[in-house]
Amino acid sequence: MVTMQDVATRAGVTKQTVSNVVTGRAAVRPDTAARVRAAIADLGYKPNLVARSLATGTTMTVGLIVPTVASPFYSEIVEEVENVLDEHGYHLVLCTTRADGERAKRQLAGLSSRLVDALLIAGDRDLTDPLALLPDPRFPIALCAWETQVPDSLPVVTIDYEHAGFLAGKHLRSLGHQRVAAVVELPTHQRRLAGFRNAFAQHRVQVRDDMVFAPPEATPAGGFAAAQAALAADPSLTAIFASHDLLALGVLEAVKESGRSVPGDVSVIGFDDTAPVGLTHPALTAVAIPSREMAQQATNLLLRAISEGTAPVNSAQLLRTSLVIRDSTGPAKR
Repeated sequence: MVTMQDVATRAGVTKQTVSNVVTGRAAVRPDTAARVRAAIADLGYKPNLVARSLATGTTMTVGLIVPTVASPFYSEIVEEVENVLDEHGYHLVLCTTRADGERAKRQLAGLSSRLVDALLIAGDRDLTDPLALLPDPRFPIALCAWETQVPDSLPVVTIDYEHAGFLAGKHLRSLGHQRVAAVVELPTHQRRLAGFRNAFAQHRVQVRDDMVFAPPEATPAGGFAAAQAALAADPSLTAIFASHDLLALGVLEAVKESGRSVPGDVSVIGFDDTAPVGLTHPALTAVAIPSREMAQQATNLLLRAISEGTAPVNSAQLLRTSLVIRDSTGPAKR
């Protein structure tokens, strides 16, 4: 079995230098680190993670809680968190809440009880009070893609969801749309809806309560059912806003199945701008959310906190959103 001392001998360095390269807990000159990594590769050295954890008091793992991995939005966050951790020699422990508040409590309690070195929570759909379940206020925790009220003692990397919804409404209003519907997960996406409504209210156009439809599930099938209800409620509507891309995929199909064209009869706009939406027919206009950048920044906050041995400093970082105009939106039909 290859030992750390074997690596040190091959690289011409001390055992402590090899340890510093493996754990990343101390700076090593780039040329020295390169020699150590080359020796590790040549000898096929595998660090003893249990021994390293006992020696350093860390597990070299970070926990991540997301609502689901079925959503492309959260899948992108998971991938990016894992990319950043891998670059620093850390591993990822992933848990999903699956729209189950009790499950969310169990996942949070388990991960925060020192089974991991830090915890990142992406999305707040199922976690109503994360602080109440944390056993140690010094435990590093950060929030990402947080939409509801942010706990005032935790760092968060997110966007202005109300402004993002406003961008969607502003775009449709600029195209002359007045008879519109919204397919929105409530109450989770309340801020997106509020921004969407505000964009129309500025032009004295009301998005009525009876034209806001909650999908039965957060899937394309749910979006399809909600859009069918919207089209039945107002056959003359000219645009539908969906509060995330999975719903928008179902909305597109419902409009087309009804015999209407997109965007000739009904424009459709989504939210998130995940990879699949550029492949729809027609390609979906959407508010783009910088999911990967949010994941990168939040993960780096935690890694710095682990390195410094302190909880991350309370901060709020709001990243910029943008509108990606494709083929699913056009002028209102007259």
